[in-house]
Amino acid sequence: MPFLTAAILAAFVGYAGAWYFEMVEGNFALLLFLATLVTGIYWVAERLWYLPRRRRAATELEAQARARNDRLSSQGIAPVDPELAEARQKILAQPWWLDWTAGLFPVILAVFVLRSFLFEPFKIPSGSMIPTLLVGDLILVNKFTYGLRLPVINTKITEGTPPKRGDVMVFRYPPKPTLDYIKRVVGVPGDEVAYLNKRLTINGQPVPTTKVGDFFDPDAMRYFRQFEERLGDKTHRLLNDDERPAFVAGVDDFPYKENCRYSVEGVVCKVPQGHYFMMGDNRDNSLDSRYWGFVPDKNIVGKAFLIWMNFGNLSRVGSFE
Repeated sequence: MPFLTAAILAAFVGYAGAWYFEMVEGNFALLLFLATLVTGIYWVAERLWYLPRRRRAATELEAQARARNDRLSSQGIAPVDPELAEARQKILAQPWWLDWTAGLFPVILAVFVLRSFLFEPFKIPSGSMIPTLLVGDLILVNKFTYGLRLPVINTKITEGTPPKRGDVMVFRYPPKPTLDYIKRVVGVPGDEVAYLNKRLTINGQPVPTTKVGDFFDPDAMRYFRQFEERLGDKTHRLLNDDERPAFVAGVDDFPYKENCRYSVEGVVCKVPQGHYFMMGDNRDNSLDSRYWGFVPDKNIVGKAFLIWMNFGNLSRVGSFE
């Protein structure tokens, strides 16, 4: 077992290293599931087999010591204590290969349950959600609001509450589901979403928008026009870049693309059933549904709701809704 355990641990370390150096495309959910499964098997084996064996060996050692001392006493010789307690402790101690498997199982199981069914942390890698979310924000995603899903295969097992317009949602990027994206829900199933001349209309009704003070982006070292927009019952801010045209360039092929009409003014899309239309709050600097299409329900990861840390700006910590 020590050699098999060493090989298993080496495989985990090798996979993690190859992922870190971008030699393979990593899947943390799968890695965590396998770690939970493997350490769980060792934990069960420890409880049912290895620990009882060690306890029996310790009991036999104590019985042998008592028998030896009884013989010595019968011969008038004082009993000898050959550090029995220390020897017993060594017998009962877990070997290294169980320490690194069965010993870690409770911690790995807790992380697996928490991450799979309750909350999952993410880091904002790009500026597509500025000014709501900044690069470097560490956020928490609620995994049960939209319905619980089985890890790895992402199959829904409870219904939950359907996503609403205005929600900030994490989802699997449709063209490459191994990547997680974060955008705002703009259109729900059945909606007709129009984004023309940089103004949003849903089902023929213009979305209420108010001009507010310009936003200064320290990374770009320039100001952007900033608006306050109300989607459903949520109010948020968005940016527009006057230097970017209204038309959508470089559109990919995607399922239900026939539901969309593109023009020099922008795009109009009818959202199919079981799908959502997503846009970034940094409207002219966001690769979103205008370019790669609709997000199917099966790709939903969860609802983002909290910035739990930004090491460069602690004032960012808190709810952004």
